[in-house]
Amino acid sequence: MKEKAFIFDLDGVIVDTAKYHFLAWKNLANELGFDFTETQNELLKGVSRVKSLEIILNIGGVTLSEEKTQAFLVKKNTEYLAFINKMTADEILPGVLKVLAFLKNNNIPFALGSASKNARFILEQVGIIDLFDAIVDGNDVSKAKPDPEVFLLGAEKLNVAPANCVVFEDAIAGVEAANNAGMVSIGIGSEDVLTEASSVFESMDQMSDAFLNNLIK
Repeated sequence: MKEKAFIFDLDGVIVDTAKYHFLAWKNLANELGFDFTETQNELLKGVSRVKSLEIILNIGGVTLSEEKTQAFLVKKNTEYLAFINKMTADEILPGVLKVLAFLKNNNIPFALGSASKNARFILEQVGIIDLFDAIVDGNDVSKAKPDPEVFLLGAEKLNVAPANCVVFEDAIAGVEAANNAGMVSIGIGSEDVLTEASSVFESMDQMSDAFLNNLIK
């Protein structure tokens, strides 16, 4: 087994696709006759598409038939895919390429661990899919974060013990999932929100080589 490995969430860590999810959900809510705000959108972080629609319908006090529900799920995803079809390398978040290059230079394997079923496509769009040693996405897992399944599978694919894995996450459920897997969790976002993470940075470009070296050791 290798000594250390890193696992990255996608949305909010590698790229910001959350804004596209928000726009697609907002359009759907508007179509159903109510508004959906960015504050309410926080409730959807790290949550599956089906559960997200349930939350939104609850906010609007709307009940849909099973047939209508399925149609709206498809419609939302189609709109979201249209947004990510236009993504380029410019959308990789600050500091990401620096961190990935550091890991490559130190021969540290890393994987993607994302609930998104579109993860591979997004990595292809922004041109970095070949950098990853393994990819675990929404097509590979049946349990949502905070269940640790996605990260445990990532560790297995990298052939590294969970205790030797470091996870980068921007969502509370993701940090919990990493902790539940017995991994070191690094939060990307607000210290006030990601209170369970072992370290928190507003963005990856705030991480020094010294900090990364420390994680490797």
